[in-house]
Amino acid sequence: MVDIQSILKISLRALRVNKMRSALTMLGIIIGVGAVIAMVAVGSGASKRISEQISSIGSNLIIILPGATTAGGVRMGSGTQPTLSIGDAEAILKESSAVSNVAPVLNGVAQVIYGHQNWSTGIVGTTPSMLDVRDWRLAAGRSFTEQDVNSATKVCLLGQTVVENLFGGEDPIGHIVRIKNIPFTVIGVLEKKGQSPTGQDQDDTIYVPVTTAQKKLFGTTFPGMVRIIMVKAKSLEDLDSATRQITELLRQRHRIGAKQENDFTVRNLTQMMQAQEQSTRIMTILLGAIASVSLIVGGIGIMNIMLVSVTERTREIGIRMAVGAKTWDIRLQFIIEAVTLSLIGGIVGIIIGVISSKIISTMAGWPTVVSPFSIVLAFGFSGLVGIFFGFYPAYKASLLNPIDALRYE
Repeated sequence: MVDIQSILKISLRALRVNKMRSALTMLGIIIGVGAVIAMVAVGSGASKRISEQISSIGSNLIIILPGATTAGGVRMGSGTQPTLSIGDAEAILKESSAVSNVAPVLNGVAQVIYGHQNWSTGIVGTTPSMLDVRDWRLAAGRSFTEQDVNSATKVCLLGQTVVENLFGGEDPIGHIVRIKNIPFTVIGVLEKKGQSPTGQDQDDTIYVPVTTAQKKLFGTTFPGMVRIIMVKAKSLEDLDSATRQITELLRQRHRIGAKQENDFTVRNLTQMMQAQEQSTRIMTILLGAIASVSLIVGGIGIMNIMLVSVTERTREIGIRMAVGAKTWDIRLQFIIEAVTLSLIGGIVGIIIGVISSKIISTMAGWPTVVSPFSIVLAFGFSGLVGIFFGFYPAYKASLLNPIDALRYE
């Protein structure tokens, strides 16, 4: 029967005798494990940020932009020609079976004044359905209603950034703010939303009824004109169907011929963001794979040192065999030494990897997420490296002839 305890003691004593060599041997594993954890943490942090941005813009979101104009033979970008209306939004909600909700938008920038404070911010004229489309809740107060939209009521919802800059710690509900010198009553405050995928502060905004924006703030080129229509599909699976239905419906409403180009653009924001998230995940895997190469290099270092150790301790191996040690006793001794080096290096590497992740997050401003899975994976891989690269030296040591080993100088 193999005496694991005595073999373990012999292995640890052999490692303590050559402390410097053992430390240098572990260095490759330490660097490898630390690099794997740090790289995976950076990639996971990027994926998490993108996931948060997807959540912040709204789920299953489709955005419809107006058409493009042509000036002097040069075709301008989408949105330069007003072609969308509230009627389009209402038709999409009514006739598109894959659509859950719709919110038309007429937006602009204006100076907002409260007391002695003023703030330039984005004004979004929309309908009550916008909160559902954007998955945006109220922190206080109430939303405006369809009656407010029909009556072009001068009421507004404030984003958190606007509240902080105009009101400080004061409760804004019920107070009057002036937008373009027109008084609006604050009836609600939006929950904090954070940055958009483009880095824009989504909380730096004011929502007003779309008709109020049309008639009293920005005006329109034609009755009912809006700049954007935001659409929420019923599910992730319905996004493609909703996009197709919207395109066909708007072509009919705008009387666009079979060979004519669309005077609008339909963009699937959710799928665009998910594609970006998938790319980030692939990059995380690649970073982890590249960092894992250093673990292989560390394993080769362990094998080389263990081969040197076998050569140096040939007489010791011969003596052990002469007093009754079996082939598996010798193999197990050197495998335990290799695995011990790997695991100790793995533990130190985990500590360095976690610390490195925090340093990267602090100094570079890059989000990092150290997952338990990456720690277990790196630690387990370091143990496998010890077994794999320790087996050959152990196998070679176990095949030594006891008589030749005892004669070795």
